[in-house]
Amino acid sequence: MVENNNHNHLVQECEHRQDVQVRFSDGRVFCAPGGTRLESFVKKAFPPNGVPVVGAVVNGRIAELSEPLIADVDVEPISLATEDGMRMYHRALTLLLEVVARELFHAHIAVDHSLTFGGIFCRVLDREPFTEKEIAQIEDRMRVLIAENLPITRETMPIAQVIANARAQGDDSQVLLLRQTERQEARVHVLRGVKHYFLGRIMAPSTGYLKHFRVQSYPPGFVLQFPRRDRPMGLDPIQHSPKITAVFREYGDWLARLGISDTGALNQDILEGHAREIVLVAEALHAQRIAEIASTIAARRERARLVTIAGPSSSGKTTFARRLTIQLLANGLRPFPIGLDDYFLSREDTPRDANGEYDFENLRALDLELFNQQLVALVNGERVTLPRYNFETGERETGPTVQLTAHHVLLIEGIHGLNPNLVTQIPRDHIFRIYVSALTQLKLDRLNRVATSDTRLVRRIVRDARARGYSAGQTITRWESVRRGEDRNIFPYQEQADVMFNSALVYEMSVLKPLTEPLLRQVEPGTPQYIEARRLLTFLEWFEPADATFVPEDSILREFIGGSVLADFVPHL
Repeated sequence: MVENNNHNHLVQECEHRQDVQVRFSDGRVFCAPGGTRLESFVKKAFPPNGVPVVGAVVNGRIAELSEPLIADVDVEPISLATEDGMRMYHRALTLLLEVVARELFHAHIAVDHSLTFGGIFCRVLDREPFTEKEIAQIEDRMRVLIAENLPITRETMPIAQVIANARAQGDDSQVLLLRQTERQEARVHVLRGVKHYFLGRIMAPSTGYLKHFRVQSYPPGFVLQFPRRDRPMGLDPIQHSPKITAVFREYGDWLARLGISDTGALNQDILEGHAREIVLVAEALHAQRIAEIASTIAARRERARLVTIAGPSSSGKTTFARRLTIQLLANGLRPFPIGLDDYFLSREDTPRDANGEYDFENLRALDLELFNQQLVALVNGERVTLPRYNFETGERETGPTVQLTAHHVLLIEGIHGLNPNLVTQIPRDHIFRIYVSALTQLKLDRLNRVATSDTRLVRRIVRDARARGYSAGQTITRWESVRRGEDRNIFPYQEQADVMFNSALVYEMSVLKPLTEPLLRQVEPGTPQYIEARRLLTFLEWFEPADATFVPEDSILREFIGGSVLADFVPHL
């Protein structure tokens, strides 16, 4: 180490450097004249036939490739194999779709919700749905503009000017939302003269990056398909998911009953003092749906003796199961819960993942033979001694001995509840399968949707901090692994469900906002979790806060914010 006080003679005046250095995370260093776009460094460093790099983390902040560099920087590339990369990609693709729809048909499109095979469900506004011929024209024109590699530029404008631009384009939802913000300016993206504000503000720098996509009819609208992170250079086959689609339509109907079309309308109602009314009606819709599901099960009581419940993380499955239990009791049935965790194999027999860690989410981590034997015996009215799994020792222990009557219904909640390989000894029509997820269709405006995964992540951050003592950074760190498990164990089987329950609540972001923001602000700058924390803070910024005391004690939301009257509810055998 050089001591400054002993080596002052080593310090010399030198000429100002005319170049800048980019230090990539893999250790490589490139230099070019100051003002060179980040995109040029990325193209030099990464092969054109690899997974496309569409953005970068520059000195700990997320940046567009179009940014000129005027100082030395550390750069972490963002490719389509990442969540941030996919967001940049489909923002740019959505803008291109909007531009083409305007140019060809003088039409505006609305983005409604995501699709499991990679893509978003869209509708055309203020006219009849696009015909298949028109959809083919749209895709062809998009490909022409992609081949031209048109720049997608950005402008920072006073908020009044952004509002005026949105009003001129007929974007009433964006006008209402932007009028509620305290921001003085906003960044819009521009393609062929069309300007629009996008949540997240970062997107691919030109149309030439948008080679992988498909536009196809998907009644009553159409689908804009793009790659998934796990297959960033290809497209999955388009699969129709009528049950999930029906749930999104049901949620749209719920929003219509509430008179809330988007976040701006929600904020307006809250500002006008209608938060309590929104909460009560939204909760009544949940209660009504749970009662309907319980009545359906009761109508099948002669055959459907087994009810399984599955869904992704932070969907509110536990509270749903307890509210369903109460409704089943009201229908004359006696639900008996069975814990899948109690059927774990001994620790030493548990399968391991690719990293050599115990894979507790693997279906084969359960003793399926014992589980199925005991299910059949319980359904047949036999006395059964259940296991109890000791997570400290990693071994099963002896649990209670039970015997069910003809009035009992077995209730099983777990990630494998919809997997047909879980229950193999009971006929399919004797099982009632329920899928639970927070499938929000609330949007910021017609092109900026609220991702269902963001709803669940915000819920989990609040719950983990309250109930488990985790920081927001720790929850964000675990989230990627959680999502991989869902992709493997839950989403492929969701259409196996007999019914689906949408646990999303239109008002929940307004309640979760004041609880989440302090947790996100504690994430340290410079950490890998900081960028995600900032993204979520920017997202939450668009919601007016609502008083959590309005939330009923049996609400799904209470599972996350605390104060649930059902937290310790266990039905008598």
